[in-house]
Amino acid sequence: MGKKYTLLYGTGNAAKLTAMRGYLKELTDLEIIGLKDLPLAWETPEETGRDPLENARQKALCYYRACGRPVFSADSGLYIEGLSEEEQPGVHVRRVGGVNLTDEQMRAHYKQIAERFGGRCAAQYQNAVCLVFSEDEIYESRAEDLCWDKFWLTTEERPQRMAGFPLDAISVDMASGKHFYDCVWEKAPDGDGNDFSRFMREALQKHEERLQGEAHLKESGEDSQEAKPTENRKCVREGVRLTAEPESTAGTERQDGDGK
Repeated sequence: MGKKYTLLYGTGNAAKLTAMRGYLKELTDLEIIGLKDLPLAWETPEETGRDPLENARQKALCYYRACGRPVFSADSGLYIEGLSEEEQPGVHVRRVGGVNLTDEQMRAHYKQIAERFGGRCAAQYQNAVCLVFSEDEIYESRAEDLCWDKFWLTTEERPQRMAGFPLDAISVDMASGKHFYDCVWEKAPDGDGNDFSRFMREALQKHEERLQGEAHLKESGEDSQEAKPTENRKCVREGVRLTAEPESTAGTERQDGDGK
């Protein structure tokens, strides 16, 4: 990137803001700020999407329309192997039977599911991200490489708590066998986060190419406004969906905390 960017990350959760800054730390020309860094009264966006990408898009557009500056949002869905499609938490990690669970209720609920599978069950967070520069310039992805590695949800609960990640207390890394509290900080910034970094780098590159194209049209005397907005949007959308969506329907930035 040749230009410095300040992007608003659509979250009010300090832990998630810190984590995302870590994932994008190699992009030295990029500054990430959170909702609480701006003196605005934010409305809670609707999250009525059927999958993480729809929710990420709803949030990013809501915050963009409120502040008029570039915004990106992420969302996740939790999928558990062995559960039927109807039972999958998906984007409703915290909402069960029409009720929003407390952190303690969440852990109790997922421990019960783990108990059904003999004390532990394989799970995965599937993530999506949406970056909005304008109503006609939207970059988004639900690529498979944005998914976290599979892990175990267990019946064994640690006493530690981390704000924004209530299920970490009952989660175990599948590859190492270590509890999340013993290994998550050493692997997240250099592992899964690289895929968010790749998405952001490619999206910003396409944004700069778009700006250069518009500048060329202006210098040549052509009216860049003649392009139809719907066509621009379709072109940008198709160009920045980095890969196909995951094949698995089973398995949210681990968004198991608040909705923002």
